[in-house]
Amino acid sequence: MNAALVIYRQKPALAWEKEGRLELLLPTGERVKVRPKDVLLLHPGPASLDLRVPEGEEEAAWELLKGERVSLRELAELVYGAYTPEAAYGAYLLAQRGERFVLEGEGVRARTEEERAALLRAREEKEARERAFREGVERLRKGTPLPEDRPLLQEVEAFALGERKESPALRALGLAEAPEAAHGLLLRLGVWRRENPHPRRLGLPLTPPGLPVPPLPEEERADLTHLPAFAIDDEGSQDPDDAVWAERVGEGFRLYVHVADVAALVAPGSPLDEEARRRGANLYLPEGTVPMLPEGVTQGLGLGLQETSPALTFELLVSEEGELLEERVYPSWVRVQRLTYREALEAEGLEALKALSEAFRRRRLAQGAVELALPEVKVRVEGEAIQVLPLPPYESRVWVREAMLLAGYAAAHLALREGLPFPFATQEAPARRVEGEGLSALWEQRKALKRAQLKAVPAPHKGLGLPLYAQVTSPLRRYLDLVAHQQLRAWLKGERPLAQGEILERVGAAEAVADLVREAERKSKLHWTLLYLQEKGYEGPGVLVERRGGQGVFLLPELGLTAQVALPAPLPLDAEVRLRFLEADLPALEARFALL
Repeated sequence: MNAALVIYRQKPALAWEKEGRLELLLPTGERVKVRPKDVLLLHPGPASLDLRVPEGEEEAAWELLKGERVSLRELAELVYGAYTPEAAYGAYLLAQRGERFVLEGEGVRARTEEERAALLRAREEKEARERAFREGVERLRKGTPLPEDRPLLQEVEAFALGERKESPALRALGLAEAPEAAHGLLLRLGVWRRENPHPRRLGLPLTPPGLPVPPLPEEERADLTHLPAFAIDDEGSQDPDDAVWAERVGEGFRLYVHVADVAALVAPGSPLDEEARRRGANLYLPEGTVPMLPEGVTQGLGLGLQETSPALTFELLVSEEGELLEERVYPSWVRVQRLTYREALEAEGLEALKALSEAFRRRRLAQGAVELALPEVKVRVEGEAIQVLPLPPYESRVWVREAMLLAGYAAAHLALREGLPFPFATQEAPARRVEGEGLSALWEQRKALKRAQLKAVPAPHKGLGLPLYAQVTSPLRRYLDLVAHQQLRAWLKGERPLAQGEILERVGAAEAVADLVREAERKSKLHWTLLYLQEKGYEGPGVLVERRGGQGVFLLPELGLTAQVALPAPLPLDAEVRLRFLEADLPALEARFALL
């Protein structure tokens, strides 16, 4: 039986018919069985795979056929003057090339003059683009880009910002197709200088929501404007969403924690709620804050931004020993005075808050709470100025923290007692307990902590030393705090709250984006700190918190950084040395220091 010449998967093959199927011999020597419809017949044979295509008259055939459709056999006879396996294969290759002829089914169509001209123009334009690309890449390699190279640079920028999945320019330059490599190239070329790519690279929105803000609904609220209330926060805070006041009563304390009543404006499933869920939390960058809710919400509900503010008040009765005895939750009107942590130290009337916070803190520590007072800094960018500001460990921070923890504990306790589905914050016990009071012990203890989790079912928060806990004091800043408020308001009004499955769905969505928000904040803070070091230099104290072979991990309290430095001689943990900044790799977010 003669071997026919066919095309199988765009390659020539020899074919024999056997029992309604074709057996093929491929150029690799492999034999396969296929259906007749899987191949294109070129010549019935006899044929071989030693195909030497003869010289032909392609252009003359095209001139004769322009616009007409013929069979592969007819094209072979016109171009090569014969219908042989070699000529048939040559005709197929001409049609595959597509310059003058194009395959259509089992036949061939000759292109028209207009098609041919358009094809040549497209080819010339492609060659011009490829030439311009090569020349542009070479200028980038030499560090001498021209204005016409802007599209190339835009491609690299988009890749550096995570807006493209690949970068032909980086590939042509022999650089890794990684956002860090793109960032480094843009810095070397002077296209970027201080740009912070990390929030955009993580896909986070960088503008406030543009949604309309509804008016505050009319509803009954307790008038607490006669009571003092203080919103205590860092200097420059723009979103005050909690305020406190405590007084002594009998053998204990009455604590008021007022929280911005965001759920009064943002109902579950509303456009504002969906947008807040998408964002997860406020994004705090050194360059500024990107809120999860429209700025009008903060302006209308931020405590102390108006003469009186609507709040959801947690009124708590606490024993002298810091035990929660009773809780009430209700909408209120409050008159709030704003203070910084430093100003709070000198304010009158906060003695009860201080005593209460100390009692509750002692109780939590006795229940296994882990307290990590590691140095912190705030990084700000104002115009061209970068500020790295250590946060003083004011005692007033503890007062506010303990009040917020009490409110969260009370809310979780209420939700459990009332069977109210709720987003609970939980944390397993640390892997180990580290003894000691120095920075190295705190550092080691932090490494032993388990990650805190948000769940739709209650569980202890071992890190805080609480049997139950929920975050409820930052609904302007965190989405799940807002969800907790939506649940509390539904309970207060006798309405149907979100079911546990709905809470679980919201917890999952918020946690996923919260991880991105935290990563963007951490990387952005480090980015601007490294720029600060590049511009200002640094020489200052470092505390040895860990030894790794011949390397030491030092904590730099004034910068909020850690640095790994070679140790020329053994040093005890918690030894303080002087370190000097050497250089930074901005794209990799790494800095090098040396011991003095």
